[in-house]
Amino acid sequence: MTRVLGLDLSLAATGLALIDTDDRLVVDTWTHGTKPGPDTITGRLTRLDAITSQVTCLDRIDLVVIEGPSLGQRAQSGTFERAGLWWLTVNRLDQDGVRVVEVPPSTLKRYATGKGNASKDAVLLAVARRYPHVDVKSNDEADALVLAAMGARHLGAPVDDLPKGHLAAMDAVAWTTKEVA
Repeated sequence: MTRVLGLDLSLAATGLALIDTDDRLVVDTWTHGTKPGPDTITGRLTRLDAITSQVTCLDRIDLVVIEGPSLGQRAQSGTFERAGLWWLTVNRLDQDGVRVVEVPPSTLKRYATGKGNASKDAVLLAVARRYPHVDVKSNDEADALVLAAMGARHLGAPVDDLPKGHLAAMDAVAWTTKEVA
């Protein structure tokens, strides 16, 4: 059995989608609550570490496909913390021997909709139409499902049937990752 996890990280609500070769597909959103304790470096690091621990606790994952940072976004509060969360999570997965592949946001959108500049709601609508048997409740879950579907396709177990324009997104991903001994 091969297990692929799609991961759309967030400081507030992380979207996850798990696909395994036994034809099981699960989507979920893990909420992380409000900032605990004081807004100090130690307080922020503790929060980031807690989120990282929560989203890396799943076992027997063969491949994690994670949405890359949105570098084109205008500065928003939390940008610095989101970057820290991304790197802490990727580092923990790598240390645990899990293969991690990054997919840029525009590539995720192209796989889902055929257009790299699609809105988050367009992605959600495309996911609802393409995977009607999956109860997707948020943009975070939709993104995670697309990421997991890309990973499953890469591993030779596609869960969707897409037009060539959508499939071209697969070529934009650096699928090779360092193998951890």
